[in-house]
Amino acid sequence: MKFHRRKLLVFECNLDDMNPQWFEPLMERLFAAGALDVVLIPSIMKKSRPAVVLQVLTEPRRQEKLLEILFSESTTLGVRSYPVDRFELTRKTKQVRTPHGALTVKVGADRRGRVMNVAPEYESCLKMSRKKRVPLKRIYAAIR
Repeated sequence: MKFHRRKLLVFECNLDDMNPQWFEPLMERLFAAGALDVVLIPSIMKKSRPAVVLQVLTEPRRQEKLLEILFSESTTLGVRSYPVDRFELTRKTKQVRTPHGALTVKVGADRRGRVMNVAPEYESCLKMSRKKRVPLKRIYAAIR
């Protein structure tokens, strides 16, 4: 196989009674505890109540800590869990020179070393945008 396969878990819960301002600190805590991804999906629940489906992607070894955060930092009373396989490219970071200065990009390659994706690193671009007082979209364009 050309791609790396990784065994992960998804935690998922529906939140229809949580203050939306609490999502940002919840997400920060989940990422700090090792969540690989955190996604908020708008949804409609029974009785037409607006809600958010919170999904957390994690390695199995981090499940206890992440569950602890979900139960203590959100209003959920229950969390669904299911195993998933994630197919991944090999990831590397690389510096590229632009008219604005050196910026970091992420490079994704298959197991044969064939480059499949190159993406600007957001934090690097944002920092340069602020430093040079250049719109962020121009920084991104300079990389492409």
